[in-house]
Amino acid sequence: MDQQHNQPHISHQRRNLMRGAAALAGAAALTHPLSVLAQGAEEIVIGGSIPMTGVFAFAGVGINAGIQDYVKIINDAGGIKGRKVKYVPEDTGYKVDVSVATFKKITSQNKVNLYYGDSTGFSKTINPELERNGNILMAGASFASELNDPKKYPNQFLVGPDYTEMFSILLKHIAKEKPGAKVAFVYSDSEFGRDPIEKSEAEAKRLGLSVPIKIMTPAGSVDVSTEVIKLRRAAPDYTIFHGYILAPIPEFITQGKQQGMKSKWMGTFWTMDSSTVMKMGEAADGFMGVMPYRYYYDTEKAPMLEKIRAMRPEYQSTAYMQGFLAAMLFLESAKRCLDGNKPLTGAHLKAALNSLKDFDTGGLIGVPITISGNSIPVGRVYQADVKAQKMVAASDWIKL
Repeated sequence: MDQQHNQPHISHQRRNLMRGAAALAGAAALTHPLSVLAQGAEEIVIGGSIPMTGVFAFAGVGINAGIQDYVKIINDAGGIKGRKVKYVPEDTGYKVDVSVATFKKITSQNKVNLYYGDSTGFSKTINPELERNGNILMAGASFASELNDPKKYPNQFLVGPDYTEMFSILLKHIAKEKPGAKVAFVYSDSEFGRDPIEKSEAEAKRLGLSVPIKIMTPAGSVDVSTEVIKLRRAAPDYTIFHGYILAPIPEFITQGKQQGMKSKWMGTFWTMDSSTVMKMGEAADGFMGVMPYRYYYDTEKAPMLEKIRAMRPEYQSTAYMQGFLAAMLFLESAKRCLDGNKPLTGAHLKAALNSLKDFDTGGLIGVPITISGNSIPVGRVYQADVKAQKMVAASDWIKL
């Protein structure tokens, strides 16, 4: 009986002892400035909804490696103002609901400052949550024109030109190369496909070009023979494909050439990785498109490319470059906030990003960049050289 009465007393004593020990440890920490510093300099966290599996895995794997590598470069150099960078990615399989759940999970377990999203759908869906949170700057795999609106999407940005700007870069190149040319638009029946079409038609007219035909097909369509006949009748000087990765572009080009078409063929970012273009086989020869970054193997002076090639001696995709540059812009924004003693909030991070004037990306983009809104309206036309198995520059850097 007495023993039982004693037990609560003992545990009460033990609790008091533990409290005393904790207080002592706290006092010791205060006399030890190093441990306090370690607590104060909290990590800068990049979260990521990354499609490592599913239809977009080819891009997700590259994006993930690019972010990882840039974070490593920064941490190896001591972090940012003494703060280490932590990258927390999760696979989403390129599904919006999974991506939203991933965002909630990562942000509830970490104090996230920066976030990489996997799709336009996710970027739009999560926007109200981003505004409520208020502490995160986000970028991602999307180049949707709709996101290029600082009023509607104040805490987001695009790591390159939006799709309409990509078309503008191609159209500017065309107008210079062949004034008054006829340009056909071939695009997928998807939000991605339709995105730049209306505005780009107006832009073509403004540049003195005509758009004799627009053709919309299902995203992965295989049989395009009737569409090719319509395209051949329109006899465009240039045909721009958008809203596809690969199919049905090779089918269009192969059949068009068989029917004597003389068009030049062009694509936008997600079609333009070397490995994607070379999969077109013979149809790839002379294929052109817009690219906001230099390719892995470009030989022009680019110290950052040299660093990348030293870290990864095998070819890295354009998606890798996109992830790498996203991390660079994220962390440059964080650095500018900390330099100005500003807390890392979404608004401060975005203002820091928008303070970039003639910023040097180490040659990843061939000209210094200025980010005044939500996009980086710069690109270059590259052309496939099938013999060399490379994309080679076909224009100077075009700034809008």
